[in-house]
Amino acid sequence: METVTTETMTADQRLEELGLSLPPAPKPLGVYKPFLIDGKYLYLSGHGPVQNDKSLIIGRIGQDMDIEQGKLAARQVGLTMLSTMRTHVGSLDKIKRVIKVLGMVNCTPDFLRHPYVINGCSELFAAVWGEENGIGVRSAVGFGSLPDNIPVEIEALFELK
Repeated sequence: METVTTETMTADQRLEELGLSLPPAPKPLGVYKPFLIDGKYLYLSGHGPVQNDKSLIIGRIGQDMDIEQGKLAARQVGLTMLSTMRTHVGSLDKIKRVIKVLGMVNCTPDFLRHPYVINGCSELFAAVWGEENGIGVRSAVGFGSLPDNIPVEIEALFELK
């Protein structure tokens, strides 16, 4: 019998081992598609931090929440994105790698640690697909506001197998 290690686990198995639950995949609240497949690429529209009860995490980092709460919100955005992928693509195992992540942080003008906050999502992706395929190029930027006063919005591009 073959031993399953972290290196040989599939993305779906890694997610299960992490013991994390995925919130419901959000439905668009505007005129856009939450995902689009073009050839071997999967584009995800900006996602917010949807919780398991379908509510959003709300607040501005540096005002309503601290940096650690912001990082957890970014992780929740990552879980929401995984839910969209699993719902529409069928399995996280169909994703070959993360190509690009754009993280937007709703924060006060004096907040300077945007990359730290977005690490909440990036660390999740690295745990699911491994460091080689789970870490892509990335931008992490601050905004004066985001829709519904969510603390983090993230969009991403993935390569399909």
